[in-house]
Amino acid sequence: MSIVVTGATGKLGHLVIEALLKRTSANNIVVIVRNADKAAALAALGIEVRLANYDDRDNLYSALVGAEKLLLISSSEVGKRAAQHFNVIEAAQQAGVKHVVYTSLLHADHSPLALAEEHLLTEQTLFKSGLTYTILRNGWYTENYTSGLKAALNQNVIIGAADEGQISSASRQDYAEAAAIVLTTFAHENKVYELAGDKAYTLTELACEASRQTGQNIVYFNMTEHDYREKLINMGTEPAVANLLANSDAGAASGALFDDSGCLKQLLGRDTTPLSDCVRQGLL
Repeated sequence: MSIVVTGATGKLGHLVIEALLKRTSANNIVVIVRNADKAAALAALGIEVRLANYDDRDNLYSALVGAEKLLLISSSEVGKRAAQHFNVIEAAQQAGVKHVVYTSLLHADHSPLALAEEHLLTEQTLFKSGLTYTILRNGWYTENYTSGLKAALNQNVIIGAADEGQISSASRQDYAEAAAIVLTTFAHENKVYELAGDKAYTLTELACEASRQTGQNIVYFNMTEHDYREKLINMGTEPAVANLLANSDAGAASGALFDDSGCLKQLLGRDTTPLSDCVRQGLL
């Protein structure tokens, strides 16, 4: 069995490789990366490293030859994703890949989030390709919020535009483990999984948990989408990223990041990582 993973040196990809190594041997794993130096540690583990990027269809074809299963981790280049993913899927067809697993977005087929459009286009490309597929519609990473907690402690405030929207996030580790399970087990062919955390929370509840763990009085301050975007830009966030973060928070306010299907828990065979654990890690 040959499992190929794209984006393996990214945050999610790295965790997927760790999870895969607990389920199969290194000689069954191939990674596709843009920079071989960043994959040196993977090569040292006995994992085959192949060079290619999402924009070069010919190199992608060469990198995918011999692959049985492919984990297509969505590109980080928002605005270019649909075209880049099309390149990967076409190369997978030509290389004879048997099964493509794609990391999409929660409720991509009806999500109001701006992020959803390129994910949905990728899903549609996969559906039309004739390839066996599994769509992992990943919800929000809890780390998207907890990674900023230490900075929030300086002002005793968490800011956002999610109002009291329920957020069913899970840790990156949870999503990575789910991907590894799908890649190494059967009965996932041509299925779409809505993946999210077991217990939803609001940003007010996140602030309460941070207060409990630190002993500080941390509050959540809700802003309009526009004001939150401007605040992020003033704090040094790239405008395009600020737009997406503010849009996603506004979507959360209307329930776009909520899901109670329990699908991720079922795949994992365990509860998803509690918010308290992610807060504790974020405060380290």
